[in-house]
Amino acid sequence: MTSAIVGYARTSTTDQVAGLDAQLRDLEAAGCTKVFKEQVSSVDTKRTELERALDYVREGDTLVVSKLDRLARSMANLIDITGRLKAKGVELRVLALNLDTATPTGKLMMNLMGSIAEFERELMLERQREGIAKAKADGKYKGRAPTARRKADEVLRLKAEGKTADAIVAELGVSRSSVFRILRDA
Repeated sequence: MTSAIVGYARTSTTDQVAGLDAQLRDLEAAGCTKVFKEQVSSVDTKRTELERALDYVREGDTLVVSKLDRLARSMANLIDITGRLKAKGVELRVLALNLDTATPTGKLMMNLMGSIAEFERELMLERQREGIAKAKADGKYKGRAPTARRKADEVLRLKAEGKTADAIVAELGVSRSSVFRILRDA
């Protein structure tokens, strides 16, 4: 049975083309014969390509990522992913850290680095919350754009006037599912 070197690359947004290209270049240089890539946030979105990569790898394979934060969103997530890989007999390499879980030192370092990455993320989120609070206090924070639910009264009024869901969607610029949700909840 031949083992494979499989890569996984991820950026948080589609705007990060250079970041994705750099990861793909590094994974190719590391000898990856198959690479799974996606451009989605690790926090809010299901990472379909990561799931495909985890399903694809087999015993004896190695999953390679350029950086730890491209793979896991938290220590718990990292433990889950490494547990799944271990159960399949798959090793993990993180290029930026020169880390390989095929070695005892690599396993120790993986746990330490995962804890540090989670700590750094929590600090970043805390700074973000503080920045938002300051912007709100200074009257500079606008928040997110109004949602369709804020147009519920208009949706109900237009429906009472006999307009169809499609006409309401066209007039108010809200999604069809939002219109039906508002009508159902009324």
